[in-house]
Amino acid sequence: MIIRWESGHDYVLIHVHRDMLGDWILSRAWGQIGTGYGGLRHALAESFEQAMTWVDSIDHIQTSRGFQRVLTSEDDDTPEARDALAQLHRLDPG
Repeated sequence: MIIRWESGHDYVLIHVHRDMLGDWILSRAWGQIGTGYGGLRHALAESFEQAMTWVDSIDHIQTSRGFQRVLTSEDDDTPEARDALAQLHRLDPG
């Protein structure tokens, strides 16, 4: 699952996925659109339900800050989702 919010010149992007061990990971990237400024953080969830609780919390926070959801994808194989994942991987130093 990929969700992206934007507000003016800023963005927040999250990706919820399973790793090779079957654990649920929430990756969150944020920054200024069109620049290299921003950050990336990964969190290991105890379950899919916990990851979805985090997604709901992030959605609430971003909406309250004036961000609008511009991408929601359950499928990582759409062109938009592939672009979002490429952006996320460019930020990941590992």
